[in-house]
Amino acid sequence: MQAAVATRESALSVGIDRFWAPLAMFTTQDLALRLQFRERLVLHPEHLPHQGPVILAPTHRARWDALMLPMAAGRRVSGRDCRFMVTTTEMRGLQGWFLQRLGCFPVDQGRPSMTTLRLAIDLLADGQQLVMFPEGRIHRKDEAIQLRPGLVRLAQLAQSRDVSVPVVPVGLGYSQAPPRPFSRAAICFGSALTVPPKGDREATRQFNIKLAAAMHAAEQAARTAMGRPLKSF
Repeated sequence: MQAAVATRESALSVGIDRFWAPLAMFTTQDLALRLQFRERLVLHPEHLPHQGPVILAPTHRARWDALMLPMAAGRRVSGRDCRFMVTTTEMRGLQGWFLQRLGCFPVDQGRPSMTTLRLAIDLLADGQQLVMFPEGRIHRKDEAIQLRPGLVRLAQLAQSRDVSVPVVPVGLGYSQAPPRPFSRAAICFGSALTVPPKGDREATRQFNIKLAAAMHAAEQAARTAMGRPLKSF
């Protein structure tokens, strides 16, 4: 399976670079996050699987989210890397060059290519953890969570290839919005959800409602820990 992943990955990403990945881990987790946030809380880490395929489904309120996730779920914690599915616009230029070397790979949200979908399924079949922001982009305002259909479709596609993938809702919260230097941050993991079989439209609709509610609950826990609880929607 690892050979299949490497072959598929070569068309989209460099994979986990042996030089840049450890350097990025040091600069983000040991320097950037510690300088930005005087406190970094991880709530309910027992909900994070340390083996087997999993999709992490976090809320997205700030660019710091992408650094908080590896801190709470990455190699130092779970023994494996966070493989981010990133929008094509974020994978351009110098930023894209670095992201490719950290295991990120691009997805066109409007028309995801079969190469991207197959790589994602190969990674899951290889027992890796995939990070997808189900809302599709950063939402800086407090508002009801609206999910795009990509996550559940990918999980169902993997399921049809005999790869059962739990989905873990994740919520992030900050003591200030936008996050400022020497503020505080929290990340909360919810209980894993089981994706319904492909073709059952009502079950799929109910799953998305349940996932959005679980993400909201996780975000509420993180925000409350930061003294900034969400209002009701």
